[in-house]
Amino acid sequence: MVVPAQASADAALAANTPRPVSHVRDLLPAAPRDVVALTVDDGPNPLWTAQLLDLLQRTEIRATFCLIGMHAQEYPGLVKRIIAEGHSVANHSMTHPQAFGHLPFVAIQRQITDAQSAIADVDGAAPKLFRAPCGDWSAPVLSAVQSVKLVPLGWSIDSLDCSRPGTRPIITRLLAAQPGDILLCHDGGGDRAQTLESLRIVLPAIKDLGLQFTAL
Repeated sequence: MVVPAQASADAALAANTPRPVSHVRDLLPAAPRDVVALTVDDGPNPLWTAQLLDLLQRTEIRATFCLIGMHAQEYPGLVKRIIAEGHSVANHSMTHPQAFGHLPFVAIQRQITDAQSAIADVDGAAPKLFRAPCGDWSAPVLSAVQSVKLVPLGWSIDSLDCSRPGTRPIITRLLAAQPGDILLCHDGGGDRAQTLESLRIVLPAIKDLGLQFTAL
């Protein structure tokens, strides 16, 4: 139970910290108006990330990979490939703990800083963005992100691919993209066959709509 004094303190803290960014031009003010951004969480994964990178290469699309620190340490070759092929990387915590927003501030900050080091140590590319596990933002999370001078990254379209609902719902949600949207998909955390199958259809279809992709 949150006592009134604690609730007031959390509200004050949240009011003084940046909110998660959910629109491309909030991050890239000079970006063309017809851009969208594909963001991919929970990797790198040796099976799914490699296939996604192949697809992105074929479609000439750049994406943003929100990396879990421990996976970056385990698969440094994939991190290097992501960066070498022109994609950007974001910090997605060290171990992706559940109920992230309810962890103590010190634990949240440690998750962020450990992942930052793990990712940067692979190829020297230190992320500038942080996405909370499961989008679990709280005043302590936002404060911790601010304390390490990262930008909190949200999204505007969730493909819901994480729950593996089938390709049709994933495709339908992603094809609703409008200029400036930040799209959320996953290349880790389970079987991502539906995600890959959907993106094989969605990525060229979005380009056919006159939209272009940008890394963040």
